[in-house]
Amino acid sequence: MSVDALHAINALNSEYFRHFTDEAVNNSVLLSRKDQIELIKTQSVVNAVQIWEHLPQDVAAEVLVALPDELALQCLQKGDSVHAARVIKRLAPDVFHYYQERLDTGKRQELEILVQYPEDSAGTLMDVRFLPLYEDISVREALHRIRKSKPKFSRYLFLLDEQGKLKSRIGIQQLALADGDEKLSNLCKPVLAAVVATATREEVVEQFEVHKVTDLPVVDVQGRLLGVVLHDVLVDESLKETSLDILTMVGVSKDERGLSSVGFVVKKRLPWLLINLATAFLAASVVGIFESTIAQFTALAVLLPVVAGQSGNTGAQALAVTMRGLALREIGVSHWWRVARKETGAGFINGIAIAITTALGVLVWSGSIGLAMVIAISMVISMILAGISGVIIPVLLLRVGQDPASSSSIILTTVTDVVGFFSFLGIATLLSSML
Repeated sequence: MSVDALHAINALNSEYFRHFTDEAVNNSVLLSRKDQIELIKTQSVVNAVQIWEHLPQDVAAEVLVALPDELALQCLQKGDSVHAARVIKRLAPDVFHYYQERLDTGKRQELEILVQYPEDSAGTLMDVRFLPLYEDISVREALHRIRKSKPKFSRYLFLLDEQGKLKSRIGIQQLALADGDEKLSNLCKPVLAAVVATATREEVVEQFEVHKVTDLPVVDVQGRLLGVVLHDVLVDESLKETSLDILTMVGVSKDERGLSSVGFVVKKRLPWLLINLATAFLAASVVGIFESTIAQFTALAVLLPVVAGQSGNTGAQALAVTMRGLALREIGVSHWWRVARKETGAGFINGIAIAITTALGVLVWSGSIGLAMVIAISMVISMILAGISGVIIPVLLLRVGQDPASSSSIILTTVTDVVGFFSFLGIATLLSSML
């Protein structure tokens, strides 16, 4: 490509970013790694930082080390600190220290605070650029300090006591409308929620959803204010938490992205597929036990998927409700018996309704009252047991310290298949004289 053509393309890209910034940034995520690097190199520092900030952290780390040193440092220096901290933690130690040593003092100290906390903890999500205000100062002094320091906040500022411990909060609107001589202590309100710096993302999201806060203060074990998780971060993390549960329930890694490499996808998915294969052979072995019964009554093979399908759907419904209850803290491990009892009742009533419908259909199709009776009984049994399994499996995983989202669906599929096959074929064997 000629030099003139490259200049023309770069000029068009710059105009595109100037007039349609959000659209351009979002579209840049869809480019190949090579094209992303080239695009960032040709943009202004402001545009380059915006593009880099919107890349997934694993991609942003790869792009960062491929950029010229000066541009890479600009991305770290001017980019969002939470994103920068997450990215820099993914670099090799020597590269990590190389960039860290070349940042200015303020940014370096900010990143040093953020990177010391575990991944996806409140400490890595917080913004440390808060303005420490004390309850005993006046409104006029507080407004003067705000104008001077220009802190990052949305609707509230958090107030401290003499020891620097989180004490109360005050709304920006209330502060702006108050008399200048009024003390902040007369205007402040109690803090609705706070988390320690080591709190997990799940705990952060829980506080956000339960208390409906706009900003969430982060404190140390003594209650001293360390930073604030801002509203836009809280919303993003809430959306991520929801999407991660969907991914992990089907055995997909939380690190996988739409444009992840084939090798990365295979590495993360293959172990779960192998586990699923093993459980499928377990379910198939149950069918093998009743091979002679199936050979004698071939209609059973036709109806097997019907029983297994209804059993699986019932279990999936119970699992989804239980997982949601656990995630939102509506229920705990101690509530398992009440939830299981509810699912038993629902499984029994739904099982009766489905059994009657299925039995009538089988009777019309086969003309066999015995076969209709077998599938009706097995349908009720399998749906009751599937509902109970949808409750017990995630609760047991949680009890032993495992994430119930990571493997509940695979275990449940095995259980419902085994229960469905065994109940249908077992009852058919017992009542074979009626078939």
